Amino acid sequence: MPANSKEFKSALTVNKGISQPPVVNDESVINYKSKSRKKLSVEEYAEGIFSQNRTILSQAITLIESSLPKHFEIAQQIIVKCLPHTGKTIRIGITGVPGVGKSTFIEVLGNLLTSKGHKLAVLAIDPSSERSGGSILGDKTRMEKLANHPNAFIRPSPTAGSLGGVARKTRETIYLCEAAGFDVIFIETVGVGQSEIAVHSMVDFFLLLMLAGAGDELQGIKRGIMEMADAIAITKSDGNNIVKANRAKAEYQNALHLFPPSESGWIPKVLTCSAQYNLGIDEIWQTISDFIETTKSNGQFHSHRVEQAKYWMHQSIRENLSDNFYKNHSVKLKLSSIEKDVLAGKVSSFEAARSLLCYYFEKIKT
Repeated sequence: MPANSKEFKSALTVNKGISQPPVVNDESVINYKSKSRKKLSVEEYAEGIFSQNRTILSQAITLIESSLPKHFEIAQQIIVKCLPHTGKTIRIGITGVPGVGKSTFIEVLGNLLTSKGHKLAVLAIDPSSERSGGSILGDKTRMEKLANHPNAFIRPSPTAGSLGGVARKTRETIYLCEAAGFDVIFIETVGVGQSEIAVHSMVDFFLLLMLAGAGDELQGIKRGIMEMADAIAITKSDGNNIVKANRAKAEYQNALHLFPPSESGWIPKVLTCSAQYNLGIDEIWQTISDFIETTKSNGQFHSHRVEQAKYWMHQSIRENLSDNFYKNHSVKLKLSSIEKDVLAGKVSSFEAARSLLCYYFEKIKT
């Protein structure tokens, strides 16, 4: 039948289209995000944190992590509001060599705690790229089950080049999480290194995770890290690795006996566990609970936290003085020429530093 016939019917049906949306670079679309997010007052941030609003808590932590002066001022005001609601928690530092399985261990232990009715916050410190400043921030994907639990909050934070990934911002984040009702705080560090000194100064219990069968068990681990540990857990103790794990346990236990006793009177323990098969996790939590009970009964729990507060006061003074020194416009102008003199051997490093500091103090007087 000819196509122009009135009775011609095609098998092809074309539906009526829909009207096109406005152009994507329309000003209203560009400003949508900024308009939709209301700027909160300090009181609104505090009330949101107290009411356990995860979105507001995350936004407040972002203010703490920001390097903008205006955000710093707001963050400090929020912390002041939160301080009366802090301190009633158990703070646990968890560290270990790369590949030890920190994220898997934390998820299994975290799931145990949430099943017991605890509210858990995990502050996972991610390593930042020295070149780009970027970080992986992958802990939420590695702890998928825990991240989706209503009683758990995971906050991966980039180190941004700070010492080992732990600094003042982490301690301030602890305050916000405590004010939000979390009663157990985990701080997961990048790995065994200088960052553990900072971690130890902000937690109640320090747990060191180690692998068995990775060569000499005591090689590559600093004496200072061993002395700080309140317990050592040998991970991946399952299958053919059980014999190696038990051997490593005995070696670490013997090594710990060489160290002087701690002020708390606590004798560090060495345990074995397997996060994959959920073995030994209950014993580790029981060890942590025993430590908290022991130190609270002999007064060391409180005195340790008081010493930590004093340490961070002095640390904050040093950081602020350093920032103020390097941001001083006059110092910036003079610094370049003195650096050239040091490189040319015209002046020693110590004399150059003394000269710059004297110059700085004279400038801030005027």
